[in-house]
Amino acid sequence: MDEIVDAVYGTSLPGRSPVASMSTDQVPKRHRLEWWTRLAAQEIVPTALKTEHVDDFHGRAYTVDLAGVRLAEIVMSPMTARRTPVHIGRHDPESYQLFVVQDGPLRLEQRRNDAALDAGDIGLLNSSNPSVVDWADQGRPARVMILSMAREALPLPGDEVDRLLASRLPARTGSGAVLARYLTGLREHATGCDPAELSRLGAIGVDLAATFLAGLLGAGRTLPAESRHQTLMARIDGFIDRHLGDPELGPVGIAAHHHISVRTLHVLFEGRPETVSVTIRRRRLERCRAELVDPRLRERPIGEVGLRWGFRNAAEFSRAFRAAYGMSPTDQRRQALAEGGVERR
Repeated sequence: MDEIVDAVYGTSLPGRSPVASMSTDQVPKRHRLEWWTRLAAQEIVPTALKTEHVDDFHGRAYTVDLAGVRLAEIVMSPMTARRTPVHIGRHDPESYQLFVVQDGPLRLEQRRNDAALDAGDIGLLNSSNPSVVDWADQGRPARVMILSMAREALPLPGDEVDRLLASRLPARTGSGAVLARYLTGLREHATGCDPAELSRLGAIGVDLAATFLAGLLGAGRTLPAESRHQTLMARIDGFIDRHLGDPELGPVGIAAHHHISVRTLHVLFEGRPETVSVTIRRRRLERCRAELVDPRLRERPIGEVGLRWGFRNAAEFSRAFRAAYGMSPTDQRRQALAEGGVERR
Protein backbone atom coordinates (compact mmCIF):
# COMPACT_ATOMS: atom_id res chain seq x y z
CA MET A 1 0.00 0.00 0.00
CA ASP A 2 2.84 2.44 0.77
CA GLU A 3 4.16 2.00 -2.75
CA ILE A 4 0.73 2.79 -4.18
CA VAL A 5 0.38 5.91 -2.05
CA ASP A 6 3.83 7.17 -3.05
CA ALA A 7 3.35 6.40 -6.72
CA VAL A 8 -0.07 8.03 -7.00
CA TYR A 9 0.08 10.74 -4.38
CA GLY A 10 3.74 11.61 -4.63
CA THR A 11 4.41 11.95 -0.91
CA SER A 12 7.96 10.68 -1.33
CA LEU A 13 8.81 12.94 -4.23
CA PRO A 14 10.75 16.13 -3.46
CA GLY A 15 9.62 19.42 -4.96
CA ARG A 16 5.96 18.47 -5.18
CA SER A 17 3.93 21.04 -7.11
CA PRO A 18 1.84 23.40 -4.95
CA VAL A 19 -1.16 22.46 -7.11
CA ALA A 20 -2.11 18.79 -7.30
CA SER A 21 -5.00 16.71 -8.61
CA MET A 22 -5.53 13.17 -7.33
CA SER A 23 -8.18 10.54 -7.94
CA THR A 24 -9.06 7.05 -6.78
CA ASP A 25 -9.24 6.13 -10.46
CA GLN A 26 -5.48 5.64 -10.18
CA VAL A 27 -5.80 3.11 -7.35
CA PRO A 28 -6.96 -0.55 -7.42
CA LYS A 29 -10.53 -0.81 -6.10
CA ARG A 30 -9.59 -2.87 -3.06
CA HIS A 31 -7.21 -0.13 -1.88
CA ARG A 32 -9.31 2.95 -2.65
CA LEU A 33 -10.88 3.65 0.72
CA GLU A 34 -7.60 3.13 2.57
CA TRP A 35 -5.79 5.35 0.08
CA TRP A 36 -8.45 8.04 0.43
CA THR A 37 -8.24 7.89 4.22
CA ARG A 38 -4.50 8.52 4.06
CA LEU A 39 -4.93 11.27 1.51
CA ALA A 40 -7.49 13.05 3.71
CA ALA A 41 -5.17 12.74 6.70
CA GLN A 42 -2.30 14.39 4.83
CA GLU A 43 -4.32 17.10 3.10
CA ILE A 44 -6.77 18.00 5.89
CA VAL A 45 -6.71 16.12 9.24
CA PRO A 46 -6.68 12.42 10.24
CA THR A 47 -10.17 10.91 10.59
CA ALA A 48 -11.89 7.53 10.51
CA LEU A 49 -13.97 7.15 7.36
CA LYS A 50 -17.09 5.04 6.97
CA THR A 51 -19.12 4.60 3.79
CA GLU A 52 -21.76 2.35 2.28
CA HIS A 53 -19.83 2.58 -1.00
CA VAL A 54 -16.81 0.45 -0.10
CA ASP A 55 -17.06 -1.60 -3.31
CA ASP A 56 -17.66 1.34 -5.63
CA PHE A 57 -16.00 4.18 -3.72
CA HIS A 58 -14.79 7.10 -5.80
CA GLY A 59 -12.99 10.24 -4.73
CA ARG A 60 -11.21 13.14 -6.40
CA ALA A 61 -9.18 15.86 -4.70
CA TYR A 62 -7.77 19.08 -6.09
CA THR A 63 -5.39 20.76 -3.64
CA VAL A 64 -3.54 24.07 -3.57
CA ASP A 65 -0.66 24.71 -1.16
CA LEU A 66 -0.77 28.39 -0.22
CA ALA A 67 2.31 28.48 2.02
CA GLY A 68 0.84 27.60 5.40
CA VAL A 69 -2.73 27.71 4.14
CA ARG A 70 -4.27 24.87 2.16
CA LEU A 71 -7.29 24.81 -0.13
CA ALA A 72 -8.81 21.48 -1.14
CA GLU A 73 -11.78 20.75 -3.37
CA ILE A 74 -13.18 17.32 -2.60
CA VAL A 75 -15.61 15.30 -4.73
CA MET A 76 -16.40 11.85 -3.37
CA SER A 77 -18.93 9.14 -2.63
CA PRO A 78 -21.11 9.95 0.42
CA MET A 79 -19.47 9.00 3.73
CA THR A 80 -18.99 9.89 7.38
CA ALA A 81 -15.68 11.25 8.70
CA ARG A 82 -15.19 10.99 12.45
CA ARG A 83 -12.30 12.69 14.27
CA THR A 84 -11.74 11.23 17.73
CA PRO A 85 -9.49 12.08 20.70
CA VAL A 86 -7.17 9.33 19.47
CA HIS A 87 -6.72 11.11 16.13
CA ILE A 88 -6.16 14.42 17.90
CA GLY A 89 -3.54 12.87 20.17
CA ARG A 90 -1.64 11.46 17.20
CA HIS A 91 -1.65 14.67 15.19
CA ASP A 92 -3.23 18.06 15.73
CA PRO A 93 -2.24 20.87 13.35
CA GLU A 94 -4.15 23.33 15.59
CA SER A 95 -6.08 24.62 12.62
CA TYR A 96 -9.54 25.62 11.49
CA GLN A 97 -11.23 23.92 8.56
CA LEU A 98 -13.66 26.20 6.76
CA PHE A 99 -16.12 24.23 4.61
CA VAL A 100 -17.78 25.81 1.56
CA VAL A 101 -20.51 23.36 0.51
CA GLN A 102 -20.91 23.09 -3.25
CA ASP A 103 -23.24 20.10 -3.35
CA GLY A 104 -24.86 18.92 -0.12
CA PRO A 105 -26.40 18.21 2.21
CA LEU A 106 -23.63 18.05 4.78
CA ARG A 107 -23.92 17.71 8.56
CA LEU A 108 -21.30 18.96 11.04
CA GLU A 109 -21.02 18.04 14.72
CA GLN A 110 -18.60 19.55 17.22
CA ARG A 111 -18.72 20.81 20.82
CA ARG A 112 -22.38 19.84 21.22
CA ASN A 113 -23.27 21.85 18.13
CA ASP A 114 -24.99 20.18 15.20
CA ALA A 115 -25.73 21.88 11.88
CA ALA A 116 -27.13 20.78 8.53
CA LEU A 117 -25.53 22.60 5.60
CA ASP A 118 -26.64 22.71 2.00
CA ALA A 119 -25.08 24.04 -1.19
CA GLY A 120 -24.02 27.63 -0.66
CA ASP A 121 -23.51 27.36 3.11
CA ILE A 122 -20.27 27.66 5.06
CA GLY A 123 -19.28 25.67 8.15
CA LEU A 124 -16.30 25.73 10.51
CA LEU A 125 -14.48 23.05 12.52
CA ASN A 126 -11.55 23.15 14.97
CA SER A 127 -8.96 20.39 14.54
CA SER A 128 -8.34 20.26 18.30
CA ASN A 129 -11.83 18.98 19.14
CA PRO A 130 -13.61 15.74 18.22
CA SER A 131 -15.95 16.17 15.28
CA VAL A 132 -18.21 14.40 12.82
CA VAL A 133 -18.71 15.31 9.16
CA ASP A 134 -21.52 13.40 7.51
CA TRP A 135 -22.32 13.56 3.80
CA ALA A 136 -25.86 12.26 3.24
CA ASP A 137 -26.35 9.78 0.42
CA GLN A 138 -28.39 11.57 -2.23
CA GLY A 139 -27.40 9.25 -5.05
CA ARG A 140 -24.66 11.58 -6.26
CA PRO A 141 -21.14 12.54 -5.19
CA ALA A 142 -20.63 15.05 -2.39
CA ARG A 143 -18.70 18.20 -3.27
CA VAL A 144 -17.06 20.67 -0.91
CA MET A 145 -14.15 23.11 -0.71
CA ILE A 146 -12.13 23.15 2.51
CA LEU A 147 -9.81 25.99 3.53
CA SER A 148 -7.40 24.85 6.26
CA MET A 149 -5.65 27.63 8.17
CA ALA A 150 -3.68 27.81 11.40
CA ARG A 151 -5.72 29.11 14.33
CA GLU A 152 -2.96 31.57 15.14
CA ALA A 153 -3.31 33.05 11.64
CA LEU A 154 -6.78 34.41 12.44
CA PRO A 155 -6.56 37.80 14.20
CA LEU A 156 -9.56 36.91 16.39
CA PRO A 157 -9.90 35.48 19.92
CA GLY A 158 -10.07 31.70 19.67
CA ASP A 159 -12.85 31.35 22.25
CA GLU A 160 -14.95 33.79 20.22
CA VAL A 161 -14.37 31.97 16.93
CA ASP A 162 -15.20 28.65 18.58
CA ARG A 163 -18.74 29.92 19.17
CA LEU A 164 -19.27 29.45 15.43
CA LEU A 165 -18.13 25.83 15.25
CA ALA A 166 -20.51 23.36 13.56
CA SER A 167 -22.99 26.12 12.74
CA ARG A 168 -24.65 27.03 9.48
CA LEU A 169 -22.93 30.23 8.34
CA PRO A 170 -24.40 32.35 5.52
CA ALA A 171 -22.45 32.48 2.27
CA ARG A 172 -24.97 33.80 -0.24
CA THR A 173 -24.63 37.51 0.56
CA GLY A 174 -22.13 39.95 1.99
CA SER A 175 -18.64 38.92 3.00
CA GLY A 176 -19.61 35.23 2.97
CA ALA A 177 -20.41 35.44 -0.73
CA VAL A 178 -17.16 37.34 -1.35
CA LEU A 179 -15.19 34.64 0.46
CA ALA A 180 -16.91 31.78 -1.38
CA ARG A 181 -16.37 33.39 -4.80
CA TYR A 182 -12.74 34.15 -3.98
CA LEU A 183 -11.99 30.56 -3.02
CA THR A 184 -13.78 29.28 -6.12
CA GLY A 185 -11.73 31.59 -8.34
CA LEU A 186 -8.52 30.62 -6.56
CA ARG A 187 -9.22 26.96 -7.12
CA GLU A 188 -9.97 27.55 -10.82
CA HIS A 189 -6.92 29.68 -11.59
CA ALA A 190 -4.24 28.40 -9.19
CA THR A 191 -2.35 26.56 -11.93
CA GLY A 192 -1.50 29.89 -13.54
CA CYS A 193 0.15 31.27 -10.38
CA ASP A 194 3.70 30.87 -9.14
CA PRO A 195 4.47 29.93 -5.50
CA ALA A 196 5.04 33.54 -4.44
CA GLU A 197 1.67 34.55 -5.86
CA LEU A 198 -0.03 31.59 -4.20
CA SER A 199 1.45 32.62 -0.86
CA ARG A 200 -0.01 36.12 -1.20
CA LEU A 201 -3.34 34.74 -2.37
CA GLY A 202 -3.45 32.44 0.64
CA ALA A 203 -2.93 35.41 2.96
CA ILE A 204 -5.80 37.21 1.26
CA GLY A 205 -7.98 34.14 1.74
CA VAL A 206 -7.26 34.16 5.48
CA ASP A 207 -8.03 37.90 5.62
CA LEU A 208 -11.37 37.32 3.90
CA ALA A 209 -12.19 34.44 6.24
CA ALA A 210 -11.30 36.59 9.25
CA THR A 211 -13.51 39.42 8.02
CA PHE A 212 -16.40 37.03 7.43
CA LEU A 213 -16.11 35.45 10.88
CA ALA A 214 -15.58 38.79 12.61
CA GLY A 215 -18.75 40.10 11.00
CA LEU A 216 -20.72 37.18 12.39
CA LEU A 217 -19.24 37.83 15.83
CA GLY A 218 -19.86 41.56 15.65
CA ALA A 219 -16.13 42.14 15.91
CA GLY A 220 -15.39 43.79 12.58
CA ARG A 221 -13.72 46.78 14.16
CA THR A 222 -11.17 44.58 15.91
CA LEU A 223 -9.68 43.36 12.63
CA PRO A 224 -6.34 44.75 11.47
CA ALA A 225 -6.61 47.47 8.84
CA GLU A 226 -4.89 45.24 6.27
CA SER A 227 -7.62 42.59 6.61
CA ARG A 228 -10.36 45.17 6.11
CA HIS A 229 -8.47 46.57 3.12
CA GLN A 230 -8.11 43.18 1.43
CA THR A 231 -11.80 42.42 1.93
CA LEU A 232 -12.90 45.74 0.49
CA MET A 233 -10.65 45.30 -2.55
CA ALA A 234 -12.05 41.81 -3.14
CA ARG A 235 -15.57 43.25 -3.05
CA ILE A 236 -14.61 45.99 -5.48
CA ASP A 237 -12.96 43.51 -7.85
CA GLY A 238 -16.05 41.32 -7.81
CA PHE A 239 -18.31 44.31 -8.47
CA ILE A 240 -16.19 45.39 -11.43
CA ASP A 241 -16.21 41.90 -12.95
CA ARG A 242 -19.99 41.60 -12.61
CA HIS A 243 -20.66 44.96 -14.26
CA LEU A 244 -18.15 45.08 -17.11
CA GLY A 245 -21.01 45.03 -19.61
CA ASP A 246 -22.39 48.30 -18.23
CA PRO A 247 -21.02 51.26 -20.25
CA GLU A 248 -21.62 53.49 -17.21
CA LEU A 249 -19.27 51.49 -14.98
CA GLY A 250 -16.69 53.86 -13.56
CA PRO A 251 -15.12 55.23 -10.37
CA VAL A 252 -18.19 57.24 -9.32
CA GLY A 253 -20.57 54.28 -9.43
CA ILE A 254 -18.07 51.88 -7.86
CA ALA A 255 -17.38 54.26 -4.98
CA ALA A 256 -21.08 54.92 -4.38
CA HIS A 257 -21.91 51.21 -4.30
CA HIS A 258 -19.25 50.57 -1.65
CA HIS A 259 -20.11 53.69 0.40
CA ILE A 260 -16.72 55.32 -0.02
CA SER A 261 -15.60 58.52 -1.72
CA VAL A 262 -14.11 58.55 -5.20
CA ARG A 263 -10.90 59.86 -3.67
CA THR A 264 -10.76 56.90 -1.26
CA LEU A 265 -11.30 54.52 -4.18
CA HIS A 266 -8.34 56.00 -6.04
CA VAL A 267 -6.20 55.79 -2.90
CA LEU A 268 -7.07 52.09 -2.57
CA PHE A 269 -5.81 51.50 -6.11
CA GLU A 270 -2.52 53.33 -5.49
CA GLY A 271 -1.09 50.03 -4.26
CA ARG A 272 -1.77 48.44 -7.64
CA PRO A 273 -0.04 48.92 -10.99
CA GLU A 274 -3.27 50.16 -12.64
CA THR A 275 -5.83 52.87 -11.93
CA VAL A 276 -9.52 52.04 -11.59
CA SER A 277 -10.31 53.08 -15.17
CA VAL A 278 -7.36 51.20 -16.65
CA THR A 279 -8.39 48.09 -14.71
CA ILE A 280 -11.92 48.28 -16.13
CA ARG A 281 -10.67 48.76 -19.69
CA ARG A 282 -8.16 45.91 -19.43
CA ARG A 283 -10.72 43.46 -18.08
CA ARG A 284 -13.21 44.43 -20.77
CA LEU A 285 -10.60 43.88 -23.46
CA GLU A 286 -9.62 40.51 -21.97
CA ARG A 287 -13.25 39.37 -22.13
CA CYS A 288 -13.57 40.61 -25.71
CA ARG A 289 -10.35 38.93 -26.79
CA ALA A 290 -11.45 35.64 -25.23
CA GLU A 291 -14.62 35.74 -27.33
CA LEU A 292 -12.78 36.70 -30.51
CA VAL A 293 -10.40 33.72 -30.32
CA ASP A 294 -13.17 31.25 -29.44
CA PRO A 295 -14.10 29.34 -32.63
CA ARG A 296 -17.54 28.62 -31.20
CA LEU A 297 -18.30 32.35 -31.37
CA ARG A 298 -16.94 33.00 -34.85
CA GLU A 299 -20.39 34.04 -36.11
CA ARG A 300 -20.90 36.67 -33.43
CA PRO A 301 -20.48 40.14 -35.00
CA ILE A 302 -17.35 41.90 -33.78
CA GLY A 303 -19.26 45.05 -32.94
CA GLU A 304 -21.59 43.02 -30.75
CA VAL A 305 -18.62 41.60 -28.84
CA GLY A 306 -17.52 45.09 -27.88
CA LEU A 307 -21.02 46.19 -26.92
CA ARG A 308 -21.49 43.11 -24.74
CA TRP A 309 -18.52 44.13 -22.64
CA GLY A 310 -19.27 47.80 -22.13
CA PHE A 311 -17.80 49.59 -25.16
CA ARG A 312 -20.22 52.22 -26.44
CA ASN A 313 -19.59 51.68 -30.14
CA ALA A 314 -17.47 49.71 -32.60
CA ALA A 315 -15.01 52.56 -33.20
CA GLU A 316 -14.22 52.94 -29.50
CA PHE A 317 -13.79 49.18 -29.17
CA SER A 318 -11.51 48.93 -32.20
CA ARG A 319 -9.24 51.78 -31.04
CA ALA A 320 -8.88 50.37 -27.53
CA PHE A 321 -8.24 46.85 -28.82
CA ARG A 322 -5.58 47.94 -31.30
CA ALA A 323 -3.83 50.02 -28.63
CA ALA A 324 -3.73 47.04 -26.27
CA TYR A 325 -2.91 44.19 -28.66
CA GLY A 326 -1.33 45.80 -31.71
CA MET A 327 -4.00 44.57 -34.12
CA SER A 328 -7.66 45.13 -34.87
CA PRO A 329 -10.40 42.87 -33.46
CA THR A 330 -10.97 41.56 -36.99
CA ASP A 331 -7.31 40.61 -37.40
CA GLN A 332 -7.28 38.98 -33.96
CA ARG A 333 -10.21 36.73 -34.88
CA ARG A 334 -8.73 35.92 -38.29
CA GLN A 335 -5.38 34.99 -36.73
CA ALA A 336 -6.98 32.80 -34.07
CA LEU A 337 -9.10 30.93 -36.61
CA ALA A 338 -6.08 30.37 -38.82
CA GLU A 339 -4.20 28.90 -35.86
CA GLY A 340 -7.04 26.50 -35.14
CA GLY A 341 -9.06 28.07 -32.35
CA VAL A 342 -8.46 29.30 -28.85
CA GLU A 343 -4.92 30.40 -28.20
CA ARG A 344 -2.70 28.42 -25.90
CA ARG A 345 -1.54 30.37 -22.93
